[in-house]
Amino acid sequence: MTRDVVEARRDTSFKDVVRLLERHRISGLPVVDHDDKVVGVISGTDLVRHQAARPGGLRVMRFGRRRPSDGFARLGTSRGRAVAAAELMSTPAVTVHPEQRIPDAARVMERHGVERLPVVDEEDRLIGIATRRDLLRVFLRTDGEICRDVREEVVSRVLGLPASGVAVSVRDGTVTLRGTVRDPGDIPLALRHTYRVDGVIGVVNSLTVAADGARAAE
Repeated sequence: MTRDVVEARRDTSFKDVVRLLERHRISGLPVVDHDDKVVGVISGTDLVRHQAARPGGLRVMRFGRRRPSDGFARLGTSRGRAVAAAELMSTPAVTVHPEQRIPDAARVMERHGVERLPVVDEEDRLIGIATRRDLLRVFLRTDGEICRDVREEVVSRVLGLPASGVAVSVRDGTVTLRGTVRDPGDIPLALRHTYRVDGVIGVVNSLTVAADGARAAE
């Protein structure tokens, strides 16, 4: 996630939201209350939708260029009153916690059709934000980095075997596991935890169970 988050408050005006998006070259941002708790998310799409719904809306000019109508010239005003972020944001906000795995966050993002996920602590206070770009960056991890993590996190920590107890190889993010484990239940356990390692896109299972309950090679 990105820890340096650009945010808006409930009373941030339409124009100021536009300025924040433009200045920081972002497409959306979280809206927080006085206690830094996330109450919504606002995006460029929300702003355009708001303006399009107003009488006059956006007028499309020749050559595909848009310019504001007379009503839009008073950016974000409604009957002389400035529209605030609280009226424009999507709420409730879809959020995640920092301990959630990257694939789980990606599924949340896909399920709700959002481009960004505010990351909150146990009291729903904003501590960061994760975008689609942030999540995709995980899949740029090298095969060597993935292999090291599988050995340390899955083979050693989860299965309780020495690093050499299971042969781990990785090619283009696909992990192959070869070797002998102690119990039949260790195989689905190993596969499940291997899939959770950041950057893994597939797992090939070549694990077998030690015969007659014998212990895996030490």
